[in-house]
Amino acid sequence: MSPSIPSVTAVRLTGAAHRHDLPLLVLGPSLGTTAMTLWSACAAGLTDRFDVLAWDLPGHGHNRGVRDDGFTMAELAQGVLVVVDDVLAQRDQVGGTFAYAGDSVGGAVGLQLLLDAPDRVDSAVLLCTGAKIGDAAMWAGRVGQVAVSGTQVMVPGSAERWFAPGFVDREPAVASALLGALRDTVDDGYVQVCAALVDFDVRDRLGEVRAPVLAVAGERDVVTPPDLLREVAEGVGDGRLEVLPGVGHLAPAEAPVAVAALIRQHVLGEVPVDAADDLTREVEEVLAEHAAGTLWSRPGLDRRSRLLVTLTALVVQGHHDDLEAHLHAIREEGLTIEEIRESLLQAAVHGGVADATAAFRIARSVLEEEHA
Repeated sequence: MSPSIPSVTAVRLTGAAHRHDLPLLVLGPSLGTTAMTLWSACAAGLTDRFDVLAWDLPGHGHNRGVRDDGFTMAELAQGVLVVVDDVLAQRDQVGGTFAYAGDSVGGAVGLQLLLDAPDRVDSAVLLCTGAKIGDAAMWAGRVGQVAVSGTQVMVPGSAERWFAPGFVDREPAVASALLGALRDTVDDGYVQVCAALVDFDVRDRLGEVRAPVLAVAGERDVVTPPDLLREVAEGVGDGRLEVLPGVGHLAPAEAPVAVAALIRQHVLGEVPVDAADDLTREVEEVLAEHAAGTLWSRPGLDRRSRLLVTLTALVVQGHHDDLEAHLHAIREEGLTIEEIRESLLQAAVHGGVADATAAFRIARSVLEEEHA
């Protein structure tokens, strides 16, 4: 990788089984968020039809590496393309195409990809973003705050900027996870993304975009209000605007079911079903509850059982990136090593030895950390 191209970390959100048979969908994050906190609930409504690949910005989430020098938005888009090309090579699709969806700076990266690699992106869903976001004075203020006090200084203000009024009270678990990701972001990584946004302005190039674009705005978004998304939708060659009522700046986390449906409609051409049957309605309700963090309090299973069921699902689906964090949560809840061992053995019998063996290695690493 060229020294000017920043490191981008891939986060696979699709299980191992048959994912290479599905079209590739790449998901981009917002500044201060991670692939998991922003996209996981929404991805639950996508992985049956897509091989879902998300990515983390430098200094965010799994991507702890931050270089001394900064980068431009074009260089960040190149970094994303390097990661995507690695995954396409694994799928025996070297130089292949993919669909893209991104929120905020992730949407800006999507626009940059549409301009710089027009033959690679089949279609794009650009959420809560713009062809130019903010101004130099705003970003300079953010940089100054973080340089003095670290990313934690951004948390109180971001709660107001990110979410529609009332969302934090309605969905405290979702909001807490997102704000926690911001607090944990490496200071230099946050600053470098701000610097890249200062010079990002492709308003005069929107007409060059020929791939179909769905621009999705949050009605209550104060960071990138609907007019910025309307400008994108009207400026590209084939664009459409969708405004989500009562949604702020982080649409994939605030309205995961609606965003998943919009992505499926735009990329796959699925027609929305007006009257869902009982099973479909139940799935939609559960996805919404998962996004809200209330799935864990449903009365049908106790919390210990849900932890073990989730453990087995992560193993069988090959979600090794999420497994380590879940194992830490299991241990914090007081589940025993014997319970974990039996769950992994059950997964090995019914889901496959290869994934269970990898899970045992991860579990051993987690337990070793406890005793370090």
